[in-house]
Amino acid sequence: MDETNELLMHLYETADMGVKSTKKLLKILKNKDNKIKGVLENELKQYENFYKEAKNLLNKHSIKPCKKLMANMVANTTMQLEIDKDNSDSKIAEILSRGFIMGVTGLKKKISDYEKEASRKIIRLAKNLVIFQEKEIENLKEYL
Repeated sequence: MDETNELLMHLYETADMGVKSTKKLLKILKNKDNKIKGVLENELKQYENFYKEAKNLLNKHSIKPCKKLMANMVANTTMQLEIDKDNSDSKIAEILSRGFIMGVTGLKKKISDYEKEASRKIIRLAKNLVIFQEKEIENLKEYL
């Protein structure tokens, strides 16, 4: 797989994980009175936009996305267990921050590895996803 495709797959997987985990979290909090739900709904919209753009680029490059079922199951199970113990806004902000930090770290490494070889459009999309995630980490600090 060339650099553009590898970066694009990583970008897609990051956005996909963001969409799935945010939906799962909103489902868990559905009947709870958490103030952070509005933040989650906004994050979901943003992740969905990145997901759609990454998926369109995958189609354009004729790449079939692979599903990381095990990673999604582990993330969802861990999140469910943590929220069952403590569903406070501060705990949710902590969980989200960890996820964003992992996403930022992974994407920055991939961008650094492939910046010279990968498509400018995909580099720009990856950098925009990093910017979004870093802003969300800052936004979540008010709940910690």
